Amino acid sequence: MNLALLPLAAPPPPPTPSPPLQAIAAWPLQPRPDVVRGFELPAKPWLPGHRGVDLAGHPGQPVLAATPGTITYAGALAGRGVITITTGPLRTTYEPVIPEVSVGATVKTGTVIGRLSAAGSHCLPRSCLHWGLLQGKQYLNPLTLLPNRPVRLLPLTEERTRSAGQAPRGTSPDLSPDPASEVPPDSNRRAAKLVIAATAALTLTAGLLIRRE
Repeated sequence: MNLALLPLAAPPPPPTPSPPLQAIAAWPLQPRPDVVRGFELPAKPWLPGHRGVDLAGHPGQPVLAATPGTITYAGALAGRGVITITTGPLRTTYEPVIPEVSVGATVKTGTVIGRLSAAGSHCLPRSCLHWGLLQGKQYLNPLTLLPNRPVRLLPLTEERTRSAGQAPRGTSPDLSPDPASEVPPDSNRRAAKLVIAATAALTLTAGLLIRRE
C-alpha cells in the first residue's frame, strides 16, 4: 500500500519585536514646552517631592498621548481631571486635563486625549501640565521616555578647571616658586664671601683710626 506523504505545515513566523518605547514616545504638549519643574523623587515614599514634571502650557491647549496604549482612567480625581494611559507595565498620567477620551480606548502617540485645564494647576497662577510615569507603584522620571530629552549642563570637572589655568574648587592654588626665578647656589656663596670681606676691611680700617687718635 502506497502512503501519500502529506506536506508539513510551515511554522508560524516569529513575532515582530516591538520598538522600544523611547523610539515612539513624544512630548504631551506641542510645540515643545518648557519644563517648569523637574522630577524630584523623595528619599522615602511619605516624604514631599515632585513625582513627575510640570510642562508650561495654556488653558484649552490640546494634550497629546505621549505614548501609545490603552486609556485606563479618564475622569476627576481629587478635584482635577486626570487621564492615565497604560502601555505594558508602564502608566503615564496627565493632569489637570478635561478628558476627550473614554476608558478602554486605544490611542497612538500624538492622539489628542483632552484639553489642558486651568483648575488644579501645579503652577498657579500659570497653567501647566503635570506629566507622570509609573511602573507598578514606583514613580519614574517621564523625561526618560523621550528620545531627545533635555540636556543638563554639568559643572566643570577638575581636569577641565586645571586646563583652564584655575585652581579646582576646594583647593588652594599652587604657590610654589618658579624654579627659573630662583638664584643659583653659586651666586649666593660669592655674595656671602664679598659681604664678609667688606665687613673685615671696614673693621680693620676702624681699628687703625682708633690707634692713631
